[in-house]
Amino acid sequence: MASDLRRIGLWAAFGAAALALGGCYPAVLNPQGPVGAGEKLILLDSLAIMLAIVVPVIVATLGFAWWFRASNTKARYLPDWAFSGRIELVVWSIPVLVIMFLGGLTWVSSHDLDPAQPVSGQGKPLEVEVVSLDWKWLFIYPDQGIASVNELVAPAGAPIHLTLTSGSVMNAFFVPQLGSMIYTMNGMVTQLYLRADRPGAYYGLSTMYSGDGFADMRFETRAVTPAAFAAWAQGAKAAGPVLDAAAYSALSRPGTAPPITYRAVDPALFANIVSLKQAPGPGPANAPHIPAAAPKAPS
Repeated sequence: MASDLRRIGLWAAFGAAALALGGCYPAVLNPQGPVGAGEKLILLDSLAIMLAIVVPVIVATLGFAWWFRASNTKARYLPDWAFSGRIELVVWSIPVLVIMFLGGLTWVSSHDLDPAQPVSGQGKPLEVEVVSLDWKWLFIYPDQGIASVNELVAPAGAPIHLTLTSGSVMNAFFVPQLGSMIYTMNGMVTQLYLRADRPGAYYGLSTMYSGDGFADMRFETRAVTPAAFAAWAQGAKAAGPVLDAAAYSALSRPGTAPPITYRAVDPALFANIVSLKQAPGPGPANAPHIPAAAPKAPS
């Protein structure tokens, strides 16, 4: 009786887990831009290449088990068999071909989806300077002279040119539906081009553990119409504090933060962060985690 109850409990837990996972939003497999679509194609092509081995091996295993069953008197058992050049050729050639196919796919896609490779789109690329902090994301719009925290807003259909660095420890930037996770490093700059094909809100996150507040280091990417973006930028310029060296020092202290905007930004701030003229944040060591409102993952 106890074993039956245990078995029922295990199946119930398995079913609940399956339902929970089934309700998760398949962000990587639901791309909303050319980079994400290219990465989805790589995943599907890699899966097809590997299934070309997995499926025949499973079928052959079941076939061998059925043919050499104890009741089959037609099956020949040859215990003294030792070597077959033809079998060795097949056994080794198939993995070699798979490696060649996967290697070729990786070579081509790594060039086609180079993060620093510009993407096409409508109009001029939107320039955004990105700084990863503990535990928040700072987005600076140099052409508009504004900044935002934990909210990236861009016109749908326009290329987005992200120039990324870290104001503290190494981190990783990722918007699953748009593609291309990329690292941010203190004193260094990385480049990333993305594009959102249609208006919408896309979940963004940090994918590298960086301390106690890592789980809340999330942001929202909002793709809007060009007119809505212009209105948002104009509204940001009309209200909010100024992001200068002193304000940045306060912002860089460890702790999560709700989405906010800055009406003006020191034009040299990002360059000073990269060149370390602006002192890096104190880092997450021994820093208290102060929860705050942050964008939640879609479910």
